[in-house]
Amino acid sequence: MIEFKSCKWKNFLSTGNEFTNIQLDKEPTTLIVGANGAGKSTLLDAISFGLFGKPHRDIKKDQMINSINKKGTVVEVEFDVGGQSFRIYRGIKPNKFEIYQNGHQINQASNARDHQKYLEQNILKLNHKSFHQVVVLGSSSFIPFMQLPTWTRREVIEDLLDINIFSKMNGLLKERNNKIKDELIDITHRLDLNKTKTDSQNKYIKDLQGINKDMIEQKELSIKDHKTEILEYFANSKKLGKNLTNEMDINAKTNSKISDNISQLNSKDYSNKEAIKGLVKEARFYEDNDHCPTCDQNIDEETKASKLLSLGKTAGSMQSNMNILKKELDAAIVDLNENKKIMQKLQNRQIKINSNNDAVTILQKEIDRIQNEIKNLSGQTGDVKVAKRDLETLRLEKDKCTERKLTYVEERTYNEVIGEMLKDTGIKTKVIKQYLPVMNRLINNYLQVLDFFVAFHLDESFNETIRSRHRDSFNYASFSEGEKQRIDLALLFTWRQLAKMKNSASSNLLILDETFDSSLDVDGIDNLTKILNTLEEGTNVFIISHKGDILENKFRSKIEFYKDRNFSKIR
Repeated sequence: MIEFKSCKWKNFLSTGNEFTNIQLDKEPTTLIVGANGAGKSTLLDAISFGLFGKPHRDIKKDQMINSINKKGTVVEVEFDVGGQSFRIYRGIKPNKFEIYQNGHQINQASNARDHQKYLEQNILKLNHKSFHQVVVLGSSSFIPFMQLPTWTRREVIEDLLDINIFSKMNGLLKERNNKIKDELIDITHRLDLNKTKTDSQNKYIKDLQGINKDMIEQKELSIKDHKTEILEYFANSKKLGKNLTNEMDINAKTNSKISDNISQLNSKDYSNKEAIKGLVKEARFYEDNDHCPTCDQNIDEETKASKLLSLGKTAGSMQSNMNILKKELDAAIVDLNENKKIMQKLQNRQIKINSNNDAVTILQKEIDRIQNEIKNLSGQTGDVKVAKRDLETLRLEKDKCTERKLTYVEERTYNEVIGEMLKDTGIKTKVIKQYLPVMNRLINNYLQVLDFFVAFHLDESFNETIRSRHRDSFNYASFSEGEKQRIDLALLFTWRQLAKMKNSASSNLLILDETFDSSLDVDGIDNLTKILNTLEEGTNVFIISHKGDILENKFRSKIEFYKDRNFSKIR
């Protein structure tokens, strides 16, 4: 768990050359108030910049420097993790990034990017995205969990469950397998070369042991055979290469055409689905309303029935079109797969041609070698002992390469098994499945406390299903801003509870930036206040709000930001 202690800053945004220091672990609840532009949200930007090198809001680096002093920007964040105390010192003009553990600076032997990676992975166990899901809610730049892309939602949950280590392990495993692949290619090449050299050496020794005219004639026959093989390879390559380039070009164009068609069909399918959603929404309007909310005119039952019948016919027609599109898409995918098979066959032809060329090269070199031997075979026997010693060296090299190859093959087989376990569909999915019921139960509990009585369910892909008391199905986008905010709050508290269970991204700090100022009604404010007052001991909540007069009595302490000669200060 990260226990934030304090945050101080100077020459940061609208703050001058004197440190603004806020104790983060002093009170369970603290209300931060002030006029617009007084610097209320600076605390959030300072913590974010101190920890991750970038502010919470969409502010460029040079904009973080106080526009009057124009230098000496400093942010310091102090926190404890696992009984160890840490201090992060980060500055601009001059640029500084230092990490202190128990008062001693951690050696920064690497660049700033690697140093930041070490901070997030080894100390915080928390990245910028996860920070904004378990520590912060409600600011203008905050992106709620339900508005994140599916893959980003999964990243956040993996961080909370502390299972992203499996992704890192899988990445390292892939790197290792790539190295093994390269090593196996190299060893196979060396073994092939060793075989060629060994065969040649054996022939050479035989030549040295009994030179005569018959041997010369035999060598000449070998040359003739090699030349015949070369002609056969040339003939085979010519046959394989006939129209090959043209066929591959045609295949590539066909593949592109089919892929474009699939994209168009998918686009049409998506448009039809969106249109049907619109029809359903319009039908629900006529089902749920007896008068027009715009013109306040009554909608009679005959009009409703007519509209619903028309919408049903339109929806039926569009569904038929979608069925036709589905068949076309399935057919296009079949065509694409068949085309890929054809391309593979064409590529295999090219590989065979390349193999033929390599064989021709080897044979030509062998011919050259034999011809040189024939020239030197006039009574020269050579040193048989030296030749045999060279042959033994080749044998030892072969044994070493064979042993290494077996080792790499065994490791690759083992890694393939491990890789299947480390995939998203492996261990991580099993862990997520175990925690999904807990997540959904916590979310629904918090929603009930917030007087929002729906059945909220996240599936394994973190897509939501929301049902009302009447079993009507909705999604996040279907609700009002106030209802969305209740969902966001429920998710925030759930992620914090989950992080605490796993002791992963858990933190004592919770910052609500203008959450009470936005879409919550009076009941929503009261219910949220109840939740805040029931949070576990050691939680420190900071509420940034314009409603100081309304909220002041609801929280233990207050910090007021104000402007003094264009500089933000606190009291």
